[in-house]
Amino acid sequence: MKEEDRMEKSFEDALKELEVIVKELESGNVELDLAIEKYTEAMKLAKYCSEKLNKATEKVNKILTENKELVDFKVEE
Repeated sequence: MKEEDRMEKSFEDALKELEVIVKELESGNVELDLAIEKYTEAMKLAKYCSEKLNKATEKVNKILTENKELVDFKVEE
């Protein structure tokens, strides 16, 4: 997957693609060179998904105040 393709891909699409690659690698029916390529692609997809999740978490942790400003949401225990 090219960098620009990954930037346009949704989290869900990237995750599905990652799952397919993992299943292929787990099957053990992939030649070594292809397995290395697939592993490299899987790592890129995993990083992309992780970054998307981190950004989503940051957005969820913001809350709209009465002044219509986004502020960090803090849980009080």
